[in-house]
This record gives sequence, structure tokens and C-alpha cells, in this order.
Amino acid sequence: MDEIYDPLRRKNVARTPEEEVRQQVIRWLHESCGVSYARMESEVGFVYNRRRYRADVLVFDRALQPLLLVECKAPGVPLGTALVDQVLRYTRVLPVRYVLVTNGTTTHLLQRRPDGTAFDPCTTIPEGWLND
Repeated sequence: MDEIYDPLRRKNVARTPEEEVRQQVIRWLHESCGVSYARMESEVGFVYNRRRYRADVLVFDRALQPLLLVECKAPGVPLGTALVDQVLRYTRVLPVRYVLVTNGTTTHLLQRRPDGTAFDPCTTIPEGWLND
């Protein structure tokens, strides 16, 4: 079985198309956005409506509160409205400010409105977002 190293879990994991996308996002967050590995976690379990789910990647703020939720899909998996709505439901349990959904080709980035009522699409993560 082919494997790929996950620096967040500090181990080799099975190389799947979705895992390759996850590792691309982790590298981008670390190298381009300046997020330390210590402020990221992958495969974070949580419960929503009495069912267990896992967040592909969570980025935490300085107070170690969830800041960004990342959902990764394999290339070619459509990122339709139903999928984005499903991920947004997770924010009822994970009170993040940003949501990123990607299949490695298409990416949707959303930011929570200041009043906390909903999320709006945005094109970039604002400067200083890690200091929130």
C-alpha cells in the first residue's frame, strides 16, 4: 500500500486521492499562510445530532479555539450545494469563523458574518486572520 506522511498526525497514512488533497491543504496552510503545525489538527472527531463525524482539518486561533474548518474531497468529486450545506451544519458544533471546502481543483471559502448568523463566500482569508 502506498503511503503519504501527515505532519499533523505525525505518521504515514494511506495515500488516497482525498488524502493527497488534505496534505496539499495542510502544506498550503503551513507554507503560504504561516499556520504552524501546532495550530492544526487532522481527522478531528465530533458529534452532531448524535452521530459521529470527523473534520478533515481544523485550524485553531491563539486561544486554541476552532477558527477554520477544512473539508477535503477527492479530485473530481463535485462540490455542490448539498455538500457545502452539510459542512456548514458542522459549524453548529464547531464554532469556526472560516470554512474551506476543496477537491484540490475547486475550492469554496466562506467567512462567518460578524453577527454570526450565516456564512458568505469570500475570495481570500483576510490579513491577520490567525490573530483572531
